[in-house]
Amino acid sequence: MLARNLISDDERAFFEQFIQAVRHPNGRNPSDHRLVPDGVFWIARTGAPWRDLPAEFGKWSSVYRQFRRWTLAELWEDILDALNHARIARYKLQMADSTVIRVHHHAAGAKGGLLTRGSGRSRGGFPTRIHLRINGVGLPMRTGITPGQDSDYTGYDLVMADNLPQPAVLVADRGYESDKIREDIESHNALPMIPMRKNRKVRKAADMTIHTLRNMVERCFNKLKNSRRLATRHDKTADSFLGFIDLACISLWLRHLST
Repeated sequence: MLARNLISDDERAFFEQFIQAVRHPNGRNPSDHRLVPDGVFWIARTGAPWRDLPAEFGKWSSVYRQFRRWTLAELWEDILDALNHARIARYKLQMADSTVIRVHHHAAGAKGGLLTRGSGRSRGGFPTRIHLRINGVGLPMRTGITPGQDSDYTGYDLVMADNLPQPAVLVADRGYESDKIREDIESHNALPMIPMRKNRKVRKAADMTIHTLRNMVERCFNKLKNSRRLATRHDKTADSFLGFIDLACISLWLRHLST
């Protein structure tokens, strides 16, 4: 048996309710529907090429096509939203941050150019920036990607969706320091905990006691990067890479709920 640490029966039942909701009415179920999510999670965890998927999961091309169908149907985002709307974790305190991921040369060649695929140019190669919003226990709420050279605040709108539970306090670093972001946070009756830039004529002191909690988002990134498909980007398309990011986020939620 090549595979290990696959999703449990309870987790399969959890995914099945969402899978059935997005399945095309004329679509045909795989002979063993349980193996498809297993195969997708195996790829996410190992970072292996799709063609190296063990035969025990079925034909690699069938698992890949199903992953693409689910990704384009926004299945992973729907699951992540449902977990957040369940309000089973503290959400009054939230945090936002980003990290840069190196893009492997195998991810080159897709149509649309670098910018449309969430890749950019830098002296170190072709990076992608992952933007993340987490709740008060360090679990992901929303993700987004932009080219690696983009600043933090360019991804602010991607992760601060109005359809998610709104924070009472949003903690972020100086990369999010702008009047526009502060005004948006305050318009939702929330308190922005963002240190002011040193060149500001008028500076407001951030509550550093709360701001020191920002390491939770760094720890969340560290856990997400245990998924090798995320730690280095191999996917040509932005939606596939974002799908694997959301899969890693869902895994963190399921691990948290099982403890």
